[in-house]
Amino acid sequence: MTVKTMQTAEVKELLEKVAGFDKSEGNERVKKIVHRVMHDIFQIVEDFDVTPEEFWSAVYYVGELGANNETALLAPGLGMDRYLDIRQDAIDEAAGLAGGTPRTIEGPLYVAGAPLSEGFARMDDGSDTEAEVILIKGQVTDEQGVPVANAIVDIWQADAKGAYSFFDQSQSEYHLRRRIKTDAEGRYAAQSIMPCGYGCPPDGSTQKLLTQLGRHGQRPAHIHYFVAKPGFKHLTTQVNIAGDEYTFDDFAFATREELVLEPKPVERSDIAARHGWEGPITEVEFNVVLVATDKAELHERHARRRALEENAA
Repeated sequence: MTVKTMQTAEVKELLEKVAGFDKSEGNERVKKIVHRVMHDIFQIVEDFDVTPEEFWSAVYYVGELGANNETALLAPGLGMDRYLDIRQDAIDEAAGLAGGTPRTIEGPLYVAGAPLSEGFARMDDGSDTEAEVILIKGQVTDEQGVPVANAIVDIWQADAKGAYSFFDQSQSEYHLRRRIKTDAEGRYAAQSIMPCGYGCPPDGSTQKLLTQLGRHGQRPAHIHYFVAKPGFKHLTTQVNIAGDEYTFDDFAFATREELVLEPKPVERSDIAARHGWEGPITEVEFNVVLVATDKAELHERHARRRALEENAA
């Protein structure tokens, strides 16, 4: 039998005290947010007749999630990162700043301070001799098609086993992570290896919840990008490699059709040859369109905790 308590004076008073409404100290915005969050949790307990056993199981799950360092992994899995992008797209639309290359989620695996190159970079360290060699290339322009020189294209990706350097200690420092400054024609290029998709740790906290939802925890092969230059809205995006089993079934909801790229095998690439690679290679071309804005706060990526960001040059 459902017992209704949310509208009682006792619960209303409890929520106000929990949020510190009866105290002059503290942050008013935080108080309002905590009040709303706790109200909604109380309401869920009431609406679904949550038992004490279920409640404490959820509390222990949150603790386990933090202990496993998976909070930033579960967030995209529950659509939170994608929702923030949807909301930011709407904010841009209202501000007249829509357009350009679509944004999509950053993910939790960025590492700041990757080596900076002019025009071209070799991203891999050559240790994987069995991996498919790829050439990532493209041009950065504004919305009128004018090349954007000296933009910083910050690229990071997984290796052929779906693992990222820094988080996978077996890989060399900044393996498959580079920053490239575009040339006078706005062009950039990088020799790398074909990334592989990956899954959430099968015994981890994130997969435990996804299994309860009847969902998998797999990501398709993809390559992450930050693209930035003063005078333009900072772009956070990623491209998916067409043909992957999970390209349109990404547990993190990051796929956007405009960002799915067809890899193109070629016998020889002039760009790669100029930098010492004469053999067959697979080209992955990604051209970027930036949106101009004089709002300085939009020129930089938003603040969040990122590996080594405080130490980055």
